[in-house]
Amino acid sequence: MIAKKGKFTLGLAMLVAFFVVLFIFFSPIFAGQNGLEYLDALYNSISKGSAYYIPYAKEQAGQLAKMAIDVSLELQSEEMAIQAAALFTGSGASAQPSGASLNVSGDLSRILETSLADADSMYANDGAAISTKYQMDERAVMYNWWNALAAMENSLKTQAKFKAAKVVDLVRTKAVETAYNYYKIEPQKIGDKIGVVIFSLIFYVIYTLWYGFAIMYLFEGWGMQLEH
Repeated sequence: MIAKKGKFTLGLAMLVAFFVVLFIFFSPIFAGQNGLEYLDALYNSISKGSAYYIPYAKEQAGQLAKMAIDVSLELQSEEMAIQAAALFTGSGASAQPSGASLNVSGDLSRILETSLADADSMYANDGAAISTKYQMDERAVMYNWWNALAAMENSLKTQAKFKAAKVVDLVRTKAVETAYNYYKIEPQKIGDKIGVVIFSLIFYVIYTLWYGFAIMYLFEGWGMQLEH
């Protein structure tokens, strides 16, 4: 039994309109993308423009100039150890794989500079330069750098070289990881898309309230009332 037909009708109309907009939003009408895909790509491109920490990482790595290291890295597989060895030898270090282990000795700053140069190319979406350099898929290169630097950080900590370990972690998380995640995304400044950004945020708030009020009016139309 509908107690308040006016509110029930309003709530039903709002709910129908809500799902009509939802259907349109998830239709591929935004340059072949649906609304969620379009906004996800937009915010990824905007965030990439403000997540470029490679110059800072290079500055920190430069403070470890001529710091010699001799570490044993425990990696996930023998294949990964062999692939990681190619990265380290490319930086002038000595890298001897043995099963899933890898013994690395050399200049830490040069190793980090090499990983940062690769991350910089990846960040600029120049994966071809990396794959040509190592004869390996560019994503695999960055993945191997990420794992090898994580193992190196742990090994340096066991040697009580905490400052060096901190810099290695910085390079891994702020440069290598970021470059991998943002690969093939074109950076944009938020000012270039400020209208779309503001509209999307306002739309999100209004759309959420829209659904809430539609449900509230439906229940009130049925005669249900929230009381304190």
